[in-house]
Amino acid sequence: MRNLLALQKLDDKIGACKAREVEIPKQKTKFDIQRKRLKAELDEREQSITALQLEQKDCESTIEQRKAQILKYQQQLNDVKKNDEYQALLHEIELEKKQIAAREERILNIMVELEAAAEASEEDKKRIQGETDKLDALCAEIDDELGEAVAIRNELEKNRDPILSEVPADLIRRYNRLRRNYAKGKIVVPVNNEVCGGCHMHIRAQVAIEVMEGNKIHACQHCGRLLFHPANFEEPEAATQES
Repeated sequence: MRNLLALQKLDDKIGACKAREVEIPKQKTKFDIQRKRLKAELDEREQSITALQLEQKDCESTIEQRKAQILKYQQQLNDVKKNDEYQALLHEIELEKKQIAAREERILNIMVELEAAAEASEEDKKRIQGETDKLDALCAEIDDELGEAVAIRNELEKNRDPILSEVPADLIRRYNRLRRNYAKGKIVVPVNNEVCGGCHMHIRAQVAIEVMEGNKIHACQHCGRLLFHPANFEEPEAATQES
């Protein structure tokens, strides 16, 4: 029973390490959200620049089309005989020129906007890179913490075999089965005033006596946990803990 108590204490520590190994990486979740926010911010800035560039190309393409149309109208001027047709062509040419002038003005404005957007984008990139570097450093600390937890667990697990070698195989099987059934709480529990320290139900008086004598290993008839009498063990911490 002393070895089972030692094994339980060790397994509790191992279990705590495993729980930490699950919880520690969850700290990165908030950092992942921040990374996505920063990326979205940068993408939005890049998209606005791309939209301006596309608009500029569209304006330039429209200007070329308008110039080509003007050239056609000018060629048609040589062929028309009537004055009203001639004037109509001149009017169309003037409209095309106005369209060209509007597009050229818009291109100038776009160039100014692009320059400002490019400067803002560079500032954003530097700021976002700085924030990303901080997140990377925090994640590295979390990885170190996780590595430490894993190392501690591995070291603790090395101590199991010497203890297991001192416990009968059938008792180990019962112990392991109980740990699977009771994932939380103790499975080797004290008897106090004929009460199981696990389920807090009364056990038979004869069982309580035999547990007190320490000659036999008993299980609670209600929950199946293994019972021990605290006074039989020197370790006060192990002898007084309950689930």
